[in-house]
Amino acid sequence: MATFTCQDCAKSFSLPQHVLDKYPGWTPRQCMDCRDAAKGTTGSNQSTSKRKKRSRTKDVILTTDEVLAEFTDGPDTGVFTDGGAVPNPGPGGWGAVYVRNGEVIAEACGHDPDTTNNRMELIAAMEAANLVPEGESATLYADSRLVVQTINEWAAGWEKRGWKRKTGPVENLDLVRPLYRTFRARPELKLEWIAAHSGYLWNEYADALASRWRI
Repeated sequence: MATFTCQDCAKSFSLPQHVLDKYPGWTPRQCMDCRDAAKGTTGSNQSTSKRKKRSRTKDVILTTDEVLAEFTDGPDTGVFTDGGAVPNPGPGGWGAVYVRNGEVIAEACGHDPDTTNNRMELIAAMEAANLVPEGESATLYADSRLVVQTINEWAAGWEKRGWKRKTGPVENLDLVRPLYRTFRARPELKLEWIAAHSGYLWNEYADALASRWRI
């Protein structure tokens, strides 16, 4: 599966080869997150009536206190994750926050001097799962479609094939495999996509945690 870098958010994303075959010579400029945001579409857990335009956090790094003062929209319960590298690859960070009824239960963040967007997103999801006590139900919200599709759609097939894709090796297998096994061992956890930089409070908060190393 070919991998590209989004020219809007700088995150890596993949497209199936059969899609690329339909448009010979085409190089996609936007990931699905940015394309959906531009079109004004939403994920299944987000109401169209509440959707806001892309927030300024796409261009400005905010602290968690600034995020709390500025945003109010989005789910108020769940575990929210984010991760990225600037440039990609390069130094990066990840963040995760566990929230219940608008109150922070736990949070974590970290930094890697040499990494990629996708590795930071995968680590954020794993650390998010670790914030939730075993047996406690929770929804994890990631703004990386790649992470959500990897765990919810693709990883089961890769495991059956000995952790191999039909088109080649699984990227970041050292992170993908334990994350998939964590979700398989903990059916009380759900993983869903949430739009990035769209004014959803706790996604913006996770973004601030992931970007803390840059301040």
